[in-house]
Amino acid sequence: MFGFINCDKPVGFTSRDLVNVVQGRLRGVVQGHPRGRKTKVGHCGTLDPLADGVLLIGVGPAARLVPYVHQVSKQYIGSFRLAAESPTGDMEVEPTLHRDHPRPNEQALRDACVSLTGSIEQTPPAYSAIKIGGQRAYDLARRGKSVQVPTRTVQIDSLNVVRYDYPELTLEIVCGTGTYIRTLGMDLARAVGTTAVMTSLRRTRIGDFQLEDSVAVDRLRNEDMESLLVPAIRGVSHLPSIQVDQDNCRRLSHGLCLSPEHVPGAGELADPSEECVAVSPSGALKAILVRKSGRWCPKRVFPD
Repeated sequence: MFGFINCDKPVGFTSRDLVNVVQGRLRGVVQGHPRGRKTKVGHCGTLDPLADGVLLIGVGPAARLVPYVHQVSKQYIGSFRLAAESPTGDMEVEPTLHRDHPRPNEQALRDACVSLTGSIEQTPPAYSAIKIGGQRAYDLARRGKSVQVPTRTVQIDSLNVVRYDYPELTLEIVCGTGTYIRTLGMDLARAVGTTAVMTSLRRTRIGDFQLEDSVAVDRLRNEDMESLLVPAIRGVSHLPSIQVDQDNCRRLSHGLCLSPEHVPGAGELADPSEECVAVSPSGALKAILVRKSGRWCPKRVFPD
């Protein structure tokens, strides 16, 4: 089993819950009986229980590709209520409503969206999964501890108003990994003189893995698991690639580097300092390569 499953995580499930569903099904598939050993599984980006949408799960050796999936952009549809505030930034806690706050017009919101695109500084909420001194920030916050979450730099590719009917606001966000959408909505509200809580969040895309192609939980529980797998190479489609023949596939399997004469076209890569993908004659992912002393050397090698 080697590939990704594009899952549609429902509201109320944690990301771990969905991983457990997949892993439980795969345990029997791999060994042919319910007591088979676990298959390695890893998800590509946590979604809170109150959020739904695309949760990409790497299965078998594809779990090692999770860091590469984090390099691609993600798309969300988030809804917010303006002039409202809660300690969690969402509806987990009943929000306080501020009826005396100013009512921003739509143009002001769109202008504020422009100011929050590009590379920006963001302070994640205290109720987040970030570790502070080895403990989750939300665990500390729920125990009444003071939590100082460090500011981080995140990438916002686009931030657009989809619908605005005060106090309800819907945004479409395309961003890099590590972005807290509820914080982004709160920062946007602050820029126009008010506050906000996130009322819903749906992830519609990770890279080229789209929501309309995702698999619901019922299908995960009932359908043949292998039929749900997407080829692992889809998870690294953003990296430059080179074709390798069967002889070079064998060299890579033995951990050997490839000289330039072994890899036609490798010299044409835009930036030879970057990693690239070795593609087998069948079109499958064979390896992640790095440049060392003029040769392409395997960093991660995958089964035929």
